[in-house]
Amino acid sequence: MRALVSFFMAIALAAGFTPQASAAEKIRFVTLEFAPFIYGENEQVAGPGRDLIDAVCEEAGIECSYALYPWRRAQKLMRDGEADAMMVIGRNPKREEWIRFSPPHFRTEYGIFVNADNAMDFNDIAQLEGFEIGVFAPSNTAVQLTRIRDEMEARGLDPIEIDERPDDSSGFRKLAAGRIDAVYSNRDRGRQVIAAEGLAPGVRYAGGHQAILYYAGFARSFSDQELIDRFDAAWRALFRRGEALEIIRSYGLEPATLE
Repeated sequence: MRALVSFFMAIALAAGFTPQASAAEKIRFVTLEFAPFIYGENEQVAGPGRDLIDAVCEEAGIECSYALYPWRRAQKLMRDGEADAMMVIGRNPKREEWIRFSPPHFRTEYGIFVNADNAMDFNDIAQLEGFEIGVFAPSNTAVQLTRIRDEMEARGLDPIEIDERPDDSSGFRKLAAGRIDAVYSNRDRGRQVIAAEGLAPGVRYAGGHQAILYYAGFARSFSDQELIDRFDAAWRALFRRGEALEIIRSYGLEPATLE
């Protein structure tokens, strides 16, 4: 019997089917509802973010799973080691302390949305003096909006008042009702919310403030650097062949430039 077990173990090892290898070939992704980049559909994670990661994982020979959570919960799962990676996230110094970022996937921008009766063509933060501005928080957009307020104070301008919202939609509804002066949001996300909430043509995009890139990111506690390197190399291969660009553009979104 011992000889038989050894025989089958030898076959398995030759084929690469060790328990350790099997476990190492998996990445558990978590994300949040963030249409048009990522969203739930038929009880599954869907959208261009999912399609991209699927293609990268297939290219790299990695088994990837996906789960959609509220933003705070997704971050906690990452910090607690119950998830390995996140997708469609912005980059900032605080996140870099506990996340290793992939090459960028999407290019978009943060900007200002206003009520349709406001004719402002936004191009300088001085135009926002005295505004009350809604923003989803906690988020990278909230971090950037706080920096705008700090810069206004440094320039001696009447600073904005920030209205932090627990979701994107409630800020846009307040704007449409005239209860705040503007919303600071991702351009593509804002347009998606406006369409989904039926707020057009009462709310419009007044202009961009800052270009932004979205990435996948691995928890620093995820120790398999070889797997991360394979993932990143697969993304670069898909980008160079044009397959990643085709996926992103098929959703009417803008791909990032390959770093």
